Amino acid sequence: MEALAPLAVEHRLVLLAVAVVAVNYLLGWTATVAASTQIVLAVLAVVATRYRRRLLIVCRTLPRDLTFVHRYLCIKWAASRYRRNNDSVPVIFGKGARRHPDRVLLRFNDEQWTYKDIDELSNRVANAFLAQGFKKGDTVALFMGNCPQYVCVWLGLSKIGVVIAFVNHNLRSMPLVHSVKVADCCAAVFSPELADAMLEVRGDFETPLRLFQLGGEGPKGGPVELLQPLLDGAAASAPDCTPPGYRDKLLYIYTSGTTGLPKAAILPHSRYLFATLAAVHSLQLKESDVIYNPLPLYHTTGGNVGIGCALVAGLTVVIRAKFSASAYFPDCAKYKCTVAQYIGEMCRYVLAVPPRPSDREHGVRLMLGNGMRPTIWRTFMERFNIPNVVELYGATEGNANIVNLDNTVGAVGFLPQSLPQSIYPVAIIKTNLETGEIIRNERGLCDRCGVDEPGMFIGLISNRDPTREFHGYVDKEASKKKVIEDVFVKGDKYFLTGDILVMDELGYMYFKDRTGETYRWKGENIATAEVEAAVGAVLGLRDVTVYGVEVPNAEGRVGMAAFADPDDTVSIEGLAQGVDKMLPSYARPVFLRKVAALEMTGTYKIKKYVLQKEAYDLNVVKDPLYIRSGKTYIPFTAQEFQSLQTGQIRL
Repeated sequence: MEALAPLAVEHRLVLLAVAVVAVNYLLGWTATVAASTQIVLAVLAVVATRYRRRLLIVCRTLPRDLTFVHRYLCIKWAASRYRRNNDSVPVIFGKGARRHPDRVLLRFNDEQWTYKDIDELSNRVANAFLAQGFKKGDTVALFMGNCPQYVCVWLGLSKIGVVIAFVNHNLRSMPLVHSVKVADCCAAVFSPELADAMLEVRGDFETPLRLFQLGGEGPKGGPVELLQPLLDGAAASAPDCTPPGYRDKLLYIYTSGTTGLPKAAILPHSRYLFATLAAVHSLQLKESDVIYNPLPLYHTTGGNVGIGCALVAGLTVVIRAKFSASAYFPDCAKYKCTVAQYIGEMCRYVLAVPPRPSDREHGVRLMLGNGMRPTIWRTFMERFNIPNVVELYGATEGNANIVNLDNTVGAVGFLPQSLPQSIYPVAIIKTNLETGEIIRNERGLCDRCGVDEPGMFIGLISNRDPTREFHGYVDKEASKKKVIEDVFVKGDKYFLTGDILVMDELGYMYFKDRTGETYRWKGENIATAEVEAAVGAVLGLRDVTVYGVEVPNAEGRVGMAAFADPDDTVSIEGLAQGVDKMLPSYARPVFLRKVAALEMTGTYKIKKYVLQKEAYDLNVVKDPLYIRSGKTYIPFTAQEFQSLQTGQIRL
């Protein structure tokens, strides 16, 4: 923890004056009590005058801060109870299934899945994989789209201690191979529509990967094992094995981090449970609430916060195979949802749907998510009659989490201003905004940013508190890069989010930017190295660099690729076809820049700062530029630039 700051002169005067009054009173010197009391009041008046603004802020934020502290203590108490009992997700789920077997937990299209339904299918999964020789500590990749079976598969595997890797079902080729390899998976479970993608890369693994297809018919003579017959022959009763514990590994959820290909973040049962408890207690959710969750289940927000509210807290959660802007609020009305989840781009897409009389005919009392753009916040609430928007901020692998409880437009959370900062140990520290490097003072420590001063957001790491632990990635070297030591006192450790935030005088925090090599588009964090590898594979050995650039009327940044083509031999149409095969739609570059050569650093790294700054500015860039249009790229001219500025081109 941080060392206490020395008391200011005014504070010492107040303490001295109070001490004088106390001594006089104890000694019975009533004649001097009145005089010394007047001294105290005078000193207090001086202090109040000097700190008038600060006292006003404390008075204004005290109700908010006390509400936060009460809910935070509830989260900590519930988490400590789970820790004492060594509870895990399947253990807690099992207790709920025995109490309320007929309670509906999941709704999908016209299907209803109760505790009993999910418990029995997940038990069959557990028993089937036990019979196949799988054991605690093995890792299985889950490569499926959203459906109730997705939840049952990973819950069943968790019952026997198998760690599940949530692989993004949009991945293909090299990124897919990397995601399976980095988690050291020994098997993969996938749905029929993804069989071709998995079979295409099956030969790229050094160790043979067992392939289980759930549903459909497997390719004749292929290496695929059909999972459904194994489930049909397995018992629906609980598996005969010791369940995992509170600190055991549960999931690997992938995050691009700040550099490189997707990294497998480690989520133990403790972390999953804490995230669920945070949502339930922060939002004061009740068992009667119905949550609309159209997010991908391989995501932390959809797969942990959303599904956790069902499995751990017993709420009903509605899931969709795929997000639909036009169906968002009609679905909420159809399923009688009271809480709805989102990511920022979803809200923009929903708002773009033409107004309908049914826009306000639903029962949603609050929306929960991250990335709501301040420019659409109020408009969104008013059009769809949403009483409250709750923004959450947090990283899959991190422990720096904050929440905006009172619907302050644009804020991703806050820090209590009327209470000691050690109550919730996160901070914004001074950072070189161009390089992303942390700035240290003359003592070799870090300084907190002042009001309205942007800096790196960090969270204290403490192994004595499971809610503040940092479990990192499977890749230990990547984990080390996310930890900073000697921050406020020698020997302390903090998690580096890689995000630049800024805090106002009331303690509200606002997202400013991301450091490193990652940009965010359509709700996804995209690593430039992943896109560079794909574009480079299409172009051969040519130099290529990728970076994110801002565009009008859009959240985040779109991808832009600059590549060397001195002889003008690259086929733009061929490049478009190549990246379509290699990358999911949200990761494909929107802009291209063809250059004669790319400038290198002294260590043979491509310089991208100037390229990113110039972006697609036709007044500066004289190289050929292209913009994505349908399935190809077309020349980016003044006409396209004007159409982009006026919103005629929508990305």
